[in-house]
Amino acid sequence: MEELQKIKTAAKLEALLFIYGEPMDIKKIAKILAVKEAEVEEALNVLEENLKQDIRGLFIIRDKNKVQLATKPEFSEFLKEITKQEFTEPLTPAALETLAIVAYTGPVTRADIEYVRGVNSSFILRALLMRGLIERQTDSKRANAYLYSASFELLRQFGLDKNENLPDYAKYKELVKHFHEQLAENQNKQSLNDEQPSADNAGL
Repeated sequence: MEELQKIKTAAKLEALLFIYGEPMDIKKIAKILAVKEAEVEEALNVLEENLKQDIRGLFIIRDKNKVQLATKPEFSEFLKEITKQEFTEPLTPAALETLAIVAYTGPVTRADIEYVRGVNSSFILRALLMRGLIERQTDSKRANAYLYSASFELLRQFGLDKNENLPDYAKYKELVKHFHEQLAENQNKQSLNDEQPSADNAGL
């Protein structure tokens, strides 16, 4: 891989690992980036060297064929203090927005939450988990991924016995269901288009 291409792939890889937030398999990364696994390894080497600089706050964790972005250990005390402050302060508008998404659409993946919000939500989700307002469970369809739901504590604070009693719950649940159906339909159409032979390949 040419040096410039390595740098570009490394930049895409950094963005992917940041938004994903959880361990990713090399094979899956290669598929998403549309490159070979060897090219992913090369890009990882570039990214790791870049992150070793003192001006960077992240580093790469490797576990067999999985990789993940994480904050550097030397910042652990600083981040712990920030987390404490977040835990004791009132919920921010961003936290309330995230909480509403989880309450109305859960069980929901972090990827779906971030798709709706348009920003990385790992810190907010962690804070909501610490407050006991949401809970998570392993996603049976994806290893090393979680599904987030409203907790009993949240329902208790709202004076509700179940999610279905949230205002306009059925309406929003139906909207979410329709959204996922449309998304799946579009993905299926895209897959069929990708599988269609081009005019050149078809001998036309």
